[in-house]
Parts: sequence; structure tokens; C-alpha cells
Amino acid sequence: MSESQWHQPHTDISALASAIDPWLQHMTWRRDFVTWRERRLYQEQYQQDRIAQIERHAGHLRGRTLLDLGAGMGGFAVAATLHGAHVTVSEYNLPYCHITQLRAQRYGITLPIVNGAGEHLPFTDASFDMVVCWDVIEHVQDPRAMLNEIYRVLKPNGQLLLTVINRRAWIDPHYHIRGLNWAPRALAEWYISYRGRDKEHTNFQDMQRLSAMHYFDYPEFVSLAKAHGFQTVDMNEVALVEGRFVSQKATRQRIRNALRTVGLEHIAYKAQRAWYTGMFELALTKVAP
Repeated sequence: MSESQWHQPHTDISALASAIDPWLQHMTWRRDFVTWRERRLYQEQYQQDRIAQIERHAGHLRGRTLLDLGAGMGGFAVAATLHGAHVTVSEYNLPYCHITQLRAQRYGITLPIVNGAGEHLPFTDASFDMVVCWDVIEHVQDPRAMLNEIYRVLKPNGQLLLTVINRRAWIDPHYHIRGLNWAPRALAEWYISYRGRDKEHTNFQDMQRLSAMHYFDYPEFVSLAKAHGFQTVDMNEVALVEGRFVSQKATRQRIRNALRTVGLEHIAYKAQRAWYTGMFELALTKVAP
């Protein structure tokens, strides 16, 4: 079978859609709900940027052992498998494990899937070349325990690639409300409910209140990672230094180009990271003790 044939799903989408749709209904307020839902259904087909980002910082995926920790609905796990990685899935939400299985089956893939928490990984020491952890650390009970576990299961000089929510994010990545993280948590949660964006009567009743999530500012997380044996690199900062960082909005890109011309782009980036950016995209390397 050719690679192009291998990348084609073998079954229709109906079973996957039936499993996913109940988990999307709390977001129907989104103006882009239709396209957002489609990206969830075909999640594995939207992973090219992530794959490229990982391979720039951690090397090619083919033949590597990879733990997708907090794999969600399995889009990245399936895409990484199609790129030749030996992927193991760990996911706390049991229905998401089923969704990941259905997604993998559409491509004739059998993925090892573990239903469990990131603070207690059922793997031996030095099991994986890399761990990816997208949109997870803010939701766990104990981020420090999870970092300890990831350090343990990584091979020497192994890499953890993860996202971390900025405590000072101007637009909250979960509730999409401006200024939310600059308000006291009690007031912020009242406003979330007032705007009709809480999750009290959905499948997401556990650990979804804003006050239960773990957000960090950038220096705080770098210090936390160092304390747990990791060296941290901001992947977007590297892209900026190498001239590869492109803003999605044309106006912002024009501003970046002007700042670059006068030598202020890097300074502006650091200010944006401190006071505006919603999410950090980081590559952590396991440092030998």
C-alpha cells in the first residue's frame, strides 16, 4: 500500500461524529461553530503545523517512541502514527479514549490507549523518546506531579513538547472572553456564567471551572520546569529569531515587519508574551541529573 493510500480513511465518519457531537454542544455559541466542529471531526488532517514544529525541535518522528499525554480526541496521535511514530495514548477522559480508537480505526490503525491521569503514568522509566502534551497541564490536579512523571518516563535528553496557558492572557483560550484573566477569579467566574459560557450542565463538569485550572506566567513556568529537571525553549521565540514567525492577522504582521525594521521585534515579542499571549508553545529537554 502506498503512503497516499495509507493516509486515506477506510470508513465513513458517522460513528466518529456520533461519539464527538455530545462533547461539542457547550460551544454552540461560537460564531465559527460549524467550521470548528469540522476541525474536530477531521482533527488528524489539521496537524501539519504541529508535526513540522515538533520535527524542527525534536527531530523526525519516524521510528520514534512518542507518548501523547492527554491526547483528547486523538487527532495528533493518529497524525503522528501516519508519520511513522510509535505512538502510545494516555487520556483521562474515558469517552475520549473511545473517540481516539474510532478515529484510528478509520485508518486501519491500532493504538495502545491508556485511560489514566498524567500524575500517575503506568510506564517504565525511560520508555519514550518524546512526550507531547497539548492543552493539558492547565487541567490536571497537580502539574508538578505530572512533570515529575514525564521526566521519569522520558529517555535521557528526551523532549517534552507542550502548551501552557498564560496567566495574563488577554483573551482567555477556554472561554474566549477579553480581560477575563485580569479580574479576580470569583468575579471572572460570575462573568463567565453571565455570558452563558459556563459548563455546569455539560459533560465537562470536572475541573472545568476557571479557578480549578493552572495558568502560569512565562518566567514562573520556566522556573517550575527547571526545578523538575527540564530546560525550556519557547518554540515561537525561536521561530521569530529565525525569521519564521508569522502572525495570522495581516495587520499584526505589518506591525511586526515595522518593528523588525527598527530592531524592536524581539523586545515587542517578549512584552506580548508577558501581557497578552494566550498560550506558550514550549519544548522542554530532559537534563541529566
